[in-house]
Amino acid sequence: MKLKTLLLGAAAAVAMAPLAAQAERGSDGQLNIIYWQAVSILNPYLSGGSKDRDASALIIEPLVRYDPTGAMVPYLVDTIPTVANGGISEDLTSITWTLSEGILWSDGTALTAADVVFTAQYCMAEDGGCASATAFADVENVEAIDDRTVKVTFSKPKPFPYGPFVGNASPIIQAAQFADCLGAAAPNCTDANFGPIGTGPFMVSEFRANDTISYVANPNFRDSAKPAFASVTFKGGGDAAAAARAVLETGEFDYAWNMQVDPEVLSNMEAAGKGRVVSAFGTMVERMLVNLTDSTAAAGDARSTPEAGGHPYLADPAVRRALSMAIDRATLVEVGYGAAGKETCNVVPAPAIYASTANDWCLTQDIAGANALLDSAGWVDSNGDGIRDKDGVELSILYQTSTNAVRQDTQALVKQWWGEIGVETELRNIDAAVFFGSDPASPDTYQKFYADIEMYTNWFDGTDPETYMNSWTCGQIPGPDNGWQGNNMPRYCNADYDALVVKLSSTSALDERAAIIQTLNNMLMEAGAIIPLVHRGAVSAHANTLLGVDLNAWDSEMWNIADWTRGDM
Repeated sequence: MKLKTLLLGAAAAVAMAPLAAQAERGSDGQLNIIYWQAVSILNPYLSGGSKDRDASALIIEPLVRYDPTGAMVPYLVDTIPTVANGGISEDLTSITWTLSEGILWSDGTALTAADVVFTAQYCMAEDGGCASATAFADVENVEAIDDRTVKVTFSKPKPFPYGPFVGNASPIIQAAQFADCLGAAAPNCTDANFGPIGTGPFMVSEFRANDTISYVANPNFRDSAKPAFASVTFKGGGDAAAAARAVLETGEFDYAWNMQVDPEVLSNMEAAGKGRVVSAFGTMVERMLVNLTDSTAAAGDARSTPEAGGHPYLADPAVRRALSMAIDRATLVEVGYGAAGKETCNVVPAPAIYASTANDWCLTQDIAGANALLDSAGWVDSNGDGIRDKDGVELSILYQTSTNAVRQDTQALVKQWWGEIGVETELRNIDAAVFFGSDPASPDTYQKFYADIEMYTNWFDGTDPETYMNSWTCGQIPGPDNGWQGNNMPRYCNADYDALVVKLSSTSALDERAAIIQTLNNMLMEAGAIIPLVHRGAVSAHANTLLGVDLNAWDSEMWNIADWTRGDM
């Protein structure tokens, strides 16, 4: 089996994180980070937002991370299990992890296999609303063999068994701290969710939701010389341009995340000489999600769930196709992203083996074709008001996204293009801290999706998209039953798609896996459940004096913050 051969040699591909100049713990004083999307929670199991996951990455860690090349890097283990070293069973139904010796939680107690087992129980608990549930797909049992050894058993052969406890979305949490937080109790454990005890380089001293987090160096971190910074302020709010300016022009902050700013403006800021812009391409795609269910308030408690029934007009595949045809992706890249963007027609744009060419028709804007398609589907402007209608239903779209200048520019352009095909568009932008927040009571989150179209960026950790493709299975639809924490925002449900995901989970040969992943991607594209726009590079900025930053598009941008140091300008 080709994939089995890859697993045999995986250990050779593991790269250690690059190290910055060594310093004594705390000797470099204060580090200031700004994320213009403010952090809502420090428990990534209750949030799919990268802002929350990145902020938690300073505190809690997975067994293994991905480095900037996509290679796996041990963090809480010394060795990554493979078939060759005996860590993965020959039949690919189990993987056994051995924790590194002597790792302590920040409270001074020992990290043990029981904490790893508990983490699985926490995410797999019924009614827990775990945002990382797909990482635990097909897990049958997680058991502690001894204090440092954990065995994960799958219900079937798992060609890529590195889902649980690997990457930014699946860190280890302390069993003692979260013991009373299983299942439906999870969101109510405020102290734990806002101040998790961790094994990472920092620990929380103060957390103000949707505002600021203060960290101090973890005195029990496993490397006595790290972190170099004694404290960190993680500030949230504002907008991307202001965050960029705070690093590149004023020097008030050392690091700014997600520079979704006009590329010319960013270049002018960088010319001030205080900092530099860094970028890296991974799998990020700015996309539109199409709500396939009734999103109107008239649907009551069933709003934006399958129980509400199909969408009044987006249920028509001709409408979904026409909306995509009308978009000029090259202009979106030019206006909003420059060299940090590429046109894409896929939700899986990389690695190259998984990137389909079947949807490349979307690369050419076709207003005339979109109009003809809507005409043939019976959507006409019956009363001359410029808006197409059919059977008393008008093509009038509520299109929402987070507040950000580039996203609002994109909205304005799309509204113009959709107007050319007889579609009325109401634009809505929501503060990012709310939109990407985790409050199940809020009507404004991207999970609730109380709109017709919404737009944001998402991606998958590492280089294997199996868990990612599981996001659009029927069981991943957000709703009251899972605390609105599912990943299937379009509410797409297709038994053939689900069956193919199951097939992928037991397929070993790499070329066969690639073919299945491309087919899954194509099913989503052909259905029009997702309208991809731009393959985005991660773009951040850091002060010239901040050393050790190695921007990572495959994991958290904070993946190696323990190695950051202060140098001379």
